[in-house]
Amino acid sequence: MADQRKKLAERLAAAREGGGAKRVQKQHERGKLTARARIEILLDPGSFEEIGALVIHRTHDFEMQKQIYPGDGVVTGYGTIHGRLVYLFAQDFTVFGGSLSETHAEKICKIMDLAVVARAPFLGLNDSGGARIQEGVRSLGGYADIFYRNVHASGVIPQISAIMGPCAGGAVYSPAMTDFTIMVKNTSYMFVTGPNVVKTVTNEEVSAEDLGGATTHSTKSGVTHFAVENDVECLQVMRKLISYFPQNCDDKPPSTSYEFSEEMRPQLANLIPEESTLPYDMLEVIAELLDEDSFLEVHQAFAQNIITGFGRLAGKSIGIVANQPTVLAGVLDVESSRKAARFVRFCDSFNIPLLVLVDVPGFLPGTDQEWNGVIMHGAKLLYAFSEASVPRITVITRKAYGGAYDVMNSKHIGADYNFAWPSAEIAVMGAKGASAIIFKREIQDAADSAAKAIEKEKEYQDKFANPFLAAERGFIDEVILPEETRRKLIRAFATIDRKSLPRPNRKHGNIPL
Repeated sequence: MADQRKKLAERLAAAREGGGAKRVQKQHERGKLTARARIEILLDPGSFEEIGALVIHRTHDFEMQKQIYPGDGVVTGYGTIHGRLVYLFAQDFTVFGGSLSETHAEKICKIMDLAVVARAPFLGLNDSGGARIQEGVRSLGGYADIFYRNVHASGVIPQISAIMGPCAGGAVYSPAMTDFTIMVKNTSYMFVTGPNVVKTVTNEEVSAEDLGGATTHSTKSGVTHFAVENDVECLQVMRKLISYFPQNCDDKPPSTSYEFSEEMRPQLANLIPEESTLPYDMLEVIAELLDEDSFLEVHQAFAQNIITGFGRLAGKSIGIVANQPTVLAGVLDVESSRKAARFVRFCDSFNIPLLVLVDVPGFLPGTDQEWNGVIMHGAKLLYAFSEASVPRITVITRKAYGGAYDVMNSKHIGADYNFAWPSAEIAVMGAKGASAIIFKREIQDAADSAAKAIEKEKEYQDKFANPFLAAERGFIDEVILPEETRRKLIRAFATIDRKSLPRPNRKHGNIPL
């Protein structure tokens, strides 16, 4: 027994050492933490239980049997975050560059299977040079095994990926299929083909950072939801993000204690400019409506004309979708529709109620938008809201024009409560454009066509630049004062907390392309 104890201690010590002191030092020189240090920061202190520490690879080609590292380049196990169970893996770049072997993949798959069985979130800390080329197709098969599990766990348990080093080739598809991706600036990158391949095929010269760095993917492609400064911030964001989620699709989101007060917010009465063409910051509205310092914006740097994120209202977790008037006047376009649609689908998957704040002048016109499929991408957002069965409340703060009115969680597509501020304008289009079409002949025939145009614009504006016609038809449930919005929302969400909707008996719908 004493000999066996000694062997166990030696092997566990070897697993904890990873690739050795020199490689650990190189990892630190790159500004990166080791896999085990990352786990210590991510999880509650002392909660980590490792699984598979003694696993080694089974490769004998290329004299690989002479290079044995217990754990085989990935640390797997479970622990808690805020006292709640999670399963995770952390790739160890100090062992074979974190490359994925057959056994490396088996360890990750085992943890994913356990996460699904335990109905607990699954977290991946990616830092890998890719497939272990010494193993050929076996490593490629390992990636496919992981992808398959990502798909079947989707909508069952939350999945979050942190990219904390290289992630290229086939490795990128697993993070892409998880719910949220976090990247570290300057030390992480994601691309299907790297700069050398790009140079060979297209003759373009581009750096790894410009091709697939955190800034690129957070601003241009939207592949990543958060771009952070360092490993520690990455892990802190992951801890905060998961605090808004339930453990699985059958649970309710967690709540925090909250002490009720009057809940009036007088500042909201002064945020909307008198002139309807002037912008205001919707983030200020969100800050007033939600519990203090509870808002976590998602995709902050991508498609900024729409805001998505999580917050708490009277201690309860909710998702927020809001037009942003300071960017492109808050119009919907290809990227904002795509961004919001996926966020709505996530919230619906995990029972997170939705608050939608509307100030939208319509869809962005232009050949670029039409040729890039604004019809299909706009339909994605429409589909996502229409399919969502979670509690949904809309507040129209100002403009709600055209088809964008319908798409932004209108009463017609199943919203539970629709409120409007007195400043709301609900119409097919703005007064200037609409009056020019409706009163075209009168304006042309008038002695003073400019004066007649102004007169007719005011006529149209008086009729539609208010929420009352929509309220008369029941499309708006209540016209409310801005300062009482928070109180109204708390009470309205409480009434639909147990909302349950029957759905057609089908395999699944077919989301627009």
